[in-house]
Formats: sequence, structure tokens, C-alpha cells
Amino acid sequence: MLLVIVLAFGYVGGWLAPQRLTAQRLVNQLQANAGVFPGYRRNHAKGVCVAGYFDSNGQVQTYSVAQVFSPGRTPVVGRFAVPVGNPYAPDSAVPIRSLALRFTQANRQQWRTGMNSMPVFPVATPQAFYELLQAQQPDPSTGKPNPAKIGAFFASHPETAAFGAWVKTAKPSASYVTNSYWSLNAFEFVDAKGEKHAVRWRVVPEASGDGVGGSEANYLDADLAQRLAQGPQRWHLMVTLANPGDPTNDASKEWPSDRREIDAGTLVLTSTQPQESGECRDINYDPTVLPHGIEISDDPLLPARSAAYATSYLRRTSEEAHLPGTAAATTKPEAK
Repeated sequence: MLLVIVLAFGYVGGWLAPQRLTAQRLVNQLQANAGVFPGYRRNHAKGVCVAGYFDSNGQVQTYSVAQVFSPGRTPVVGRFAVPVGNPYAPDSAVPIRSLALRFTQANRQQWRTGMNSMPVFPVATPQAFYELLQAQQPDPSTGKPNPAKIGAFFASHPETAAFGAWVKTAKPSASYVTNSYWSLNAFEFVDAKGEKHAVRWRVVPEASGDGVGGSEANYLDADLAQRLAQGPQRWHLMVTLANPGDPTNDASKEWPSDRREIDAGTLVLTSTQPQESGECRDINYDPTVLPHGIEISDDPLLPARSAAYATSYLRRTSEEAHLPGTAAATTKPEAK
């Protein structure tokens, strides 16, 4: 199961040094592993748009001057997704879910974030992630990855141990709504004095549930629509402050559990739309798009993600769309 999960998971880096790794090469590798589905994201291809608002309680204002943390509501457009490259894969294909959000402040500055339902990333660098993808490329003779190549990768990358321990017990959830979602990367909050505070964040659901997903291919969208028909769904935005010495450049390492946490307010999602026609379709959820008061850290995955997301965005928006419901969609690509 670990091999399938990591193969499908697409929290990607993008560029290292031009002579070593580019966003184009990384996205090409994603395509080699999963296939190309014109008009879709190169990973996290299967998703659904959501909308709502963030209701800040003002508790984070001491650490960041970002307007989103002032008391009051900020509109949000988001996207739940299953981290697969094939938009026709069943929801149970992987146990990881993702949640991307775009907050639009009153001053029109935006905060974009892409989070995942896991507390730690497998590797620390874009180069290591690229090598993992290479190891997972399906063998043409079998159509499946070679276990020996993947085993060799994990054996040579001990930093994957934390992710491996987590994923051994992970199961496909029955709902997007019952998951917590982690930022994974570290960021810097900037206060009114210009001082910086290293942080990570996650959103924690008010809804409870630990059921395993059903047999239907698209049960997550159906569950989300049913829950929203009964009322808004809520998560608490929990900001974790680093202690001196906590790593900010390594998403494969968790911070100790005793770090200070602040409940910054409530994310409230009120509606959903299909991804082929909803507002989230044309949003690039680049996590380096940040308002004044939030900055990237020294995590090398952040500029890499930005570059890869831009490459994926340009490719899918320049293709003839084959999304369901469009005039160009005459056939459904064969699932891979």
C-alpha cells in the first residue's frame, strides 16, 4: 500500500538548479507515471470546488499583520481533491486527501495554501521527490512500478521513516469533512515590529468520524454535497509556533507536540461546485502567493512547488479541455 500511496501523492517540488532539476522535468515525470489527461491538473486531478469564509478571532494578530487575521470574515474559494494523476480513479485509491484554499482579503491581497491530510511529507528536497517519482515509474512490461526500485529508494532515504510510519495505519476516509489538513511546509509570520515567527498550520474539523470509504467510485463528492445540504461545515485553523532550533527547511520532520498552538479562527465552507465549472478550476493554488504579513521560509519545497504548479497550470490551460460536460469531451479517457 505504501508504494501505491506515494506513487499517487503529488505534493510536488519544482526546480532545483537548472542543470539538475527543472519544473518541466518534474512535471514530465508526473505525466510519465500517471498519464496525461488534457485539461486536468497533473496531480490532485480529481477534485471538487468549495466556497465559504474564514472567521478570524484576532488571536494571531500579535504574530502577523496579515489582514486575514483581523477579527471578521474573509471569503474563501477552495478545492478538495484526491491526490492522483488520473481524474477517473476511485476515491479509495489512496488514503490521502487534500484541501487548497484561496483567501481574498479586503485589500485584495491573497493567501493561497495547499494542505494535505497527513502530518509529514516523505522527503525534504525537490531532488529527492523527483528521484522517488523516477523509482515509481511503471514498468512498460507490467504497467506497474518495480518494487525493487522503490525499495531501493526508501532504503537510501532514511528521512522517509516518519511518513512510512504514518502511512502504515492510514485508511481512505469516508469523507473530506472529517479530515485534518496540514500545511507541511513552514512559513514566517511577520508582526507589526517586523519580527518574524516560524509557523506551520493545520485545519482541524468540528465533524468527527473515522469510517473507511465506501465502494462507490465517487463517494466523497456525494458525501460532501449531503453534508453541506444539512448546513455549513467547519474547521479550526490551528497555528503552531516553532521553538528556536525547530527545522523550517525540512517537511519530512514534525515539530514536537508540545509547541504552542493558537486557534486563529474558523474555516466555514458553505457550498460546492463541480471542478469543471466552479471557480476553483482556474485557480493555481501556489502556496507562495502570500499577503503582507506572511512569508515563505527556507524550505526548498516551497519555490519548487510554485514552479511546478505554474508549469502544470500553463499546460492544462493551454490544452483543449476534455472535461466532462464540455463540447470537446466526446470520450472518457480509459482509467489507468
